[in-house]
Amino acid sequence: MSEPIQVDAGGRRSRGPKPIVIPPERAGLRVILSVIGAVITAGVAYYVMLPPLNLKAQEFYMYVALVFASFIAFLFLLSQANTKPEYMPFVKEKSIIPFIAVAVTALFFGVAWVVSSPFFNAVRYSEIMAVSEDADFAEDIHEANFASIPRLDEASAKAVAERTLGSLADYVSQFAISESNTMIYYNGKPVRVVGLGYADLIKWLTNTRDGLPGYVIVDMANEKSEFVRLDEKIRYTDAEHFNRLLKRHLRFQYPTYMFGTPNFEIDDDNNPYWIAPRMDKTIGLLGGEDLIGIVLVNAVTGECAEYNMDELRQGFALDANGEKIDLQWIDRVYSALLLTTQYNFHGKYAGGFWNSLLGQRGVKQATDGYAYIAKDDDVFMYTGVTSATSDRSIIGFLLVNQRTKRADFYQMEGAMESSAEEAAEGLVSAYKWQATFPLLVNISGQPTYFLSLKDDSKVVQSYSMINVAQYNRIKVVGKTLAECRSNYIDALRNNGLAITDMEPPPPDNTGNDNPPDGSPATGAISEIISGEVRNGNSIYYIQLAGSEVFYEISSAQTAGLALLKKGQTVTIDFTAGPAGEPQKASAVVWKQARVEVPVEPEE
Repeated sequence: MSEPIQVDAGGRRSRGPKPIVIPPERAGLRVILSVIGAVITAGVAYYVMLPPLNLKAQEFYMYVALVFASFIAFLFLLSQANTKPEYMPFVKEKSIIPFIAVAVTALFFGVAWVVSSPFFNAVRYSEIMAVSEDADFAEDIHEANFASIPRLDEASAKAVAERTLGSLADYVSQFAISESNTMIYYNGKPVRVVGLGYADLIKWLTNTRDGLPGYVIVDMANEKSEFVRLDEKIRYTDAEHFNRLLKRHLRFQYPTYMFGTPNFEIDDDNNPYWIAPRMDKTIGLLGGEDLIGIVLVNAVTGECAEYNMDELRQGFALDANGEKIDLQWIDRVYSALLLTTQYNFHGKYAGGFWNSLLGQRGVKQATDGYAYIAKDDDVFMYTGVTSATSDRSIIGFLLVNQRTKRADFYQMEGAMESSAEEAAEGLVSAYKWQATFPLLVNISGQPTYFLSLKDDSKVVQSYSMINVAQYNRIKVVGKTLAECRSNYIDALRNNGLAITDMEPPPPDNTGNDNPPDGSPATGAISEIISGEVRNGNSIYYIQLAGSEVFYEISSAQTAGLALLKKGQTVTIDFTAGPAGEPQKASAVVWKQARVEVPVEPEE
């Protein structure tokens, strides 16, 4: 192999010989082909990587560096510099501009990252989430409602959805449960909407022309599910490929936008949508990620519409004709990961950058883990808050509205969620059941962890309630939710804790709220929920329009319960509660109720 020819520059003192640049044959053509290769790389990389064409996006810098680097790689290979070293000086000479472009891109990104970091912007990072510190638990968190407490976590809900899909003979082996699932507040109850995907690549090839046939709704309170078949099938999803892949569809519609992870939701008419959060960097060029709006994507047609955060917070937007567009049904805009990240900024940098490292006075952070709570027709992210030392105890809780980002901190001391999980699992250690992540509920005025205990197949077998402040002493388990709550109330009494008894709500114009004497109530059904099976009898919970009370009714007392529907007018009668006293509305459920089922006239 010949060595590259080098000569002395001469005429002055030099550190070494300067190499002679020997171009390969048809050097100009090789350069042109390298440019063409870089252009092709740019197109393919854009189609695959889908970077936003935005200086605030990290992916953009990676994309630019890749394109320039590809020119150098193509020229190196086309010039055969890998086998003929004498052409290496030529490659280096022609690569100076691309190399400088890559270096400048990296340098610009590095400087922008440093300037945008908390070191220079600690106060701004601490203010990225506004947190109300004077929230009152007993006032804001209503008494837990038996009929709407979510009993399933995400893994259990997916298991229920898989069993539902497996029971549909026409879809067996064609479709699978997708990772895309979202907990929303739907028709007055917490549900998880679970999307579908294709079972494998072959199933995608045979089914993609028609699209996905529907989705599964899992009721988180009664552990039941329903497959919703759509007349017009879902064609835009994260399970697709090529141009109908959701993120590619969004990128081609909005080349410069930065998006968070889209959420799969349904509106009040069961129409499927993707909620794509539109992101921005609010501190410097690369720091302080936050939402500035959403792009709403119709999962069937692919039609897109933009809404800003002010419209989302007020719950509606105005169309071109001034008509209101309802946005109240949208529940999940901010992801739990973004919210916990922003709260950690708030808790870490409120006292300045150096305080976050040295004195750490007042520094606090979210615990590892979070759950979702349905409240006031919205979905809230819940997480515990602990000190910087994270000593397995909490100093309070954080509730954040996932649509508006309203954040409330509730100060109280108690056990960390992981400690509650261990305590609950210890109560059923013989069965080796696994506890779900705790939910924070209000039981008789006491902050309480509620957990479901599930077996290896993700089926819920039991329930546990653990007092937040006294988790070592007050912890119970029950086969049914009612039994668990009853055991918990007894444990509170046995430990000398006060039981909060709220007065019944005042009567409204409909007259549906029951007077203290326990007289019958008549009204239209606003909510009917199927509960657990107790002693072989199905339990239903019924709420009448204008009332906050749920009536617990057993099929042993009333035939035809399964025939009742929302909107029907019924008369509900009930007997007195324990010791002959009518139960207070704070108990939410009225015991031993009976309902008169209307008889439908024959046609």
